[in-house]
Amino acid sequence: MKRYQINRVLGILLLVISSFSCSSDLNFDQVNDLKLKPVVVANLSYFDVPANAFVENGIEYNMAFDALDFDLFRDKYFRSYLQRADLSFEVSNTINRSFQMGIVLMDENAQPIYTIPFDIPTYSGNAVVVKKTDVFQGLKLDLLKSAKKMGFVIAMNPGPVLSENSLGNLKLRSSATVYLTIE
Repeated sequence: MKRYQINRVLGILLLVISSFSCSSDLNFDQVNDLKLKPVVVANLSYFDVPANAFVENGIEYNMAFDALDFDLFRDKYFRSYLQRADLSFEVSNTINRSFQMGIVLMDENAQPIYTIPFDIPTYSGNAVVVKKTDVFQGLKLDLLKSAKKMGFVIAMNPGPVLSENSLGNLKLRSSATVYLTIE
């Protein structure tokens, strides 16, 4: 019985203490001053091309092209909040040839509007890694927003002949870091 009385007294005491709280006038106008600045990182594209993909029926092809949809900015709210975008690329070469590569941003008519060029050195025992980050702000950001496709042009420079048994790969990894301001 004694325990019941102690719990009852503590419960009443707790209820009395919690009813005396401090409060102040709330200022909901502070919401108008709210500014969010999220940063979002996302994967863009990836490919892994083996050396023998440049050879078909014993004939070496010096050029490769592929395009994919790139309508990342179709949402009008996302477009209006976007302040900056950093496109980062990492190309790894383990093929005994050097390459010229271009990442081409194209408009809705598949016309090039911006190109990011790469010089990829020849593999010489250690994997060659080329990293590049392209920052899009201001007018350059407007070009990026208008891009609807991203193309990859790979041109093989002169060097040792490749065969269907050639070893090595050309790999690309890329990501986008976007900076938004929401007011």
